[in-house]
Amino acid sequence: MSDGHGPGGPGDQYPGGGQPAGGKAGGQYGGGQYGGGQQPGDQYPAGYRPPQPMTPEDQRLWATLTHVGGIFSNVLVPVIAFFVLRDRGQFVREHTRVALNFHITMAIAYFAGILTSVLGIGFLVITAAGIVSIVFGILAALAANQGQFYRYPLAIEFIKQ
Repeated sequence: MSDGHGPGGPGDQYPGGGQPAGGKAGGQYGGGQYGGGQQPGDQYPAGYRPPQPMTPEDQRLWATLTHVGGIFSNVLVPVIAFFVLRDRGQFVREHTRVALNFHITMAIAYFAGILTSVLGIGFLVITAAGIVSIVFGILAALAANQGQFYRYPLAIEFIKQ
């Protein structure tokens, strides 16, 4: 138990100990130690702004970079792009979603190729998956750069719209 003056007491919550200026335990924003004065209907914490929509040019750029990045890193770039950019515009959301679905499908194909390489056909599967990934990734990047939507053939839709 703490008497309020030892470790864990109210003196540890604020720099210099004691209560904040104004004597209110929640600070100027209310809501306790971390100022969580968030209203029940708010989507974002106090002090944070919702993501701002990107311009169409920026959406085309990031969609193109997502497809090109998928060629070089398979799943890594599309995963990051999807989670970072999905609230920034419908065009970039759709492109990052289809790129992620396609590259997850290609990762499964690579894994199947590794497993079947013991039988000797896995090297063909890995080579075919690599060629398909490069060709369709370039086609998708060109479509994104021109402002068009693109649907990868052979992609399993893991992430729905």
